[in-house]
Amino acid sequence: MRVEESAAVNVPQREPIPRLPFRPPRERVPGFEIVELAALHRRRARRDPDGVHRIDFHTLSLVTEGEGEHAVDFVTYSCRPGTLLWVRPGQMQRYVRPGSTNGLHLLFTPSFLPLGNTADRLLSEWRGPVCRQLGTSCDYGVLATLVHQIHAEYNRCDQPVSPDIDRLPCTDEEGEAQAGGEVYARFRAELERSYATTRRAADYADRLGYTVRTLSRACVAATGQPVKRVIDERVALEARRLLAHTDEPVSTIARRLGFPESTNFGKFFTRHTGIAPGAFREPFQPDGPHSTEGR
Repeated sequence: MRVEESAAVNVPQREPIPRLPFRPPRERVPGFEIVELAALHRRRARRDPDGVHRIDFHTLSLVTEGEGEHAVDFVTYSCRPGTLLWVRPGQMQRYVRPGSTNGLHLLFTPSFLPLGNTADRLLSEWRGPVCRQLGTSCDYGVLATLVHQIHAEYNRCDQPVSPDIDRLPCTDEEGEAQAGGEVYARFRAELERSYATTRRAADYADRLGYTVRTLSRACVAATGQPVKRVIDERVALEARRLLAHTDEPVSTIARRLGFPESTNFGKFFTRHTGIAPGAFREPFQPDGPHSTEGR
């Protein structure tokens, strides 16, 4: 066994990046809220308007007017009428330039969706796309109509509300998500729980009651990558987040992600990203250029 794949040393630590829980000012439906983007920006401005943070829930934003920019996990997306943004629990986001954008913004917890329905399968898929530019396509017209219907139902005071998120055609990834089946879905959930504890495919197979070959087949079907690559990509993503958005020493980040020695973490990070941890972090320092891709 390589040292880099050994189990992590459990070190109780505080959350290094601010994490926002689902706590709407008015929760008419448990685990669900829908608001206008303009109202969300006013609410956000009363807190930290520019800070990087994680969320513990899903958000779907459909921009219907104006322009702005929104950053999610190192990519800055241009927002304009027809933009659909889908941010998942645990992802890093920052309102780079909300500008004049308005539209509708849905917030809902993972437990809001019935297990096994279409939306639950798709919205739990952390590899799916964050942004779709629908423009003036038929998809935009259908989606805008459905979102406005849900908004009207939510604000109706004379009867109980039960928003049906499963109506939303929010992604093209359904075929991919279903390709790996239940095996991939269970593996993905375990990976989110355990990526900082172990990077060994055999550990995930043992916990889930599958063989490594079965896990790898499911991962290839869903993502095009074998199981070990999927595991390592998840760890590398979290490493990038912590390096870019915290001032913790590399040695502390290494321990958070299960590397007892920072040297092994450095080798792992360089192999999977093509750059050393310190060099990757440098542009994100207060006196360095913040480089993000634009879309």
